[in-house]
Amino acid sequence: MNMREWFKGKNGMMVHWGLYSLLAGEYRGRRSNSYAEWIQSACAIPNAEYSRLTKAFNPVFFDADEWVRFAMECGMEYLVVTSKHHDGFALFRSKASSFNVHDATPFGRDVIAELAEACYKHGLKLGLYYSQDLDWHEENGGGYLSNHIRCSGVSWDNSWDYPDEAKKNYDVCFQEKILPQVEEILRNYGELCLIWFDVPMTLKEHHSKAIFDMIKRYQPDCLINSRLGNGAYDYVSLNDNEIPKKMENPTREEVDMNDIGGFKPSPYGLYETPATLNDSWGYCAWDHNWKSPETIASIRRHLNELGINYLLNVGPDGLGRIPVASQEILRAAARL
Repeated sequence: MNMREWFKGKNGMMVHWGLYSLLAGEYRGRRSNSYAEWIQSACAIPNAEYSRLTKAFNPVFFDADEWVRFAMECGMEYLVVTSKHHDGFALFRSKASSFNVHDATPFGRDVIAELAEACYKHGLKLGLYYSQDLDWHEENGGGYLSNHIRCSGVSWDNSWDYPDEAKKNYDVCFQEKILPQVEEILRNYGELCLIWFDVPMTLKEHHSKAIFDMIKRYQPDCLINSRLGNGAYDYVSLNDNEIPKKMENPTREEVDMNDIGGFKPSPYGLYETPATLNDSWGYCAWDHNWKSPETIASIRRHLNELGINYLLNVGPDGLGRIPVASQEILRAAARL
């Protein structure tokens, strides 16, 4: 299937899930900030301590079929799952790094493999999120060029374990982990509709090009979002929770100046709004700031009318359960 022709005005479900889900937005009497999946950075948790979470990661209620059936019940046409987030922990078996769900946890299963099989079985398209810049588990993980900027944590890079920026070399992490793992997810999990990259600050043009070219070599139809960096993309990921206004008969100047999501317009007219149901992407036990089903349905209609995809996130807990509030909101919104 030509994904560029298919990927327009669709609805998808995003899943942020990993070791951070066990902490649920709390660490040693402190709360994370609004993005609970950033808790390692928000609380400067040393890798030696954060890695201990692998011994407790045994999500006995995780059921790939259940997740996929739920997504389809809610009208989703594709699923995007965090194969590796900024903490460097992979939800797939990886030869490039043993810091993964199969090799480092008592769960001992390949989550991405099970979800890929369930998507194939039920006819749901699969996309994978992969953090290609930030990797707090690695001394040479990216983000160290942007320490003057703060996001949801102490720093973009792991400055608490590795404070000497002069010793950091992203090229090492890129060659030893990032590029090999991107190849693994391309070759081991069947057809992907897209790969979803994030926060490209450290990548140079040759890094982005190497990833882009590899994707198109192994899976020519797989779409690449604009957060890969350096202008190498098929579609634009808008800013988190960004809802563009509809312009009536826009002028050429308005179109040219509208760098949606911080990027120039997509060459294929493809856009997507990634959005949360509450404030956090990862599971956060204390975040009850839920959007109503009516709000979700209204935004969905608005975006779809503009031909923009709506990618709605859920953050399962440490046992692998999608929160009841998320389920209730998405099921109710699907009926509106």
